[in-house]
Amino acid sequence: MKIPITTVNETEGHKLKIAGGNYRIIISGKQTDGEYAVIEMSVPPGAGPNPHEHPDFAETFFVLEGEVSFKSELGSYVAKKNSFVNIPKGGIVHGFKNLSDKPAKLLCTVTPAGLDDLFEEMANYLENSSLNSETEKKENIDNIFKKYGQKLYSENYLD
Repeated sequence: MKIPITTVNETEGHKLKIAGGNYRIIISGKQTDGEYAVIEMSVPPGAGPNPHEHPDFAETFFVLEGEVSFKSELGSYVAKKNSFVNIPKGGIVHGFKNLSDKPAKLLCTVTPAGLDDLFEEMANYLENSSLNSETEKKENIDNIFKKYGQKLYSENYLD
């Protein structure tokens, strides 16, 4: 049996709000039998994830709009429009920040899938956590990251 081609237009996909940005899961691991997921990320000016590692996932980024500084334990790179960044499996600590004065747009692919589930759980938690203290939020976010094989570091870990 042949598997049909999947098509997703600009209005489709699962839209999430995370850390002030807008994420759209274009194709999830549920649709690819866990092989990969593709996520469009709109990252606000000055924003981006703290340094983190995920040894069981490869992650790639294609910069659609803006200018983003990627940092790792091995150095840094400023990725501009049409740049490509590959974070291989193995757990190198990395993070990125939008250097632009407007939202940066990235196309992120993760192999195997799984980070898409993390983003869905994180967005759901953040949407419903307004009554939690900052300490509770941090602890719960750390627990969500651990559940998906992630480890978070402090914002200035790579400085």
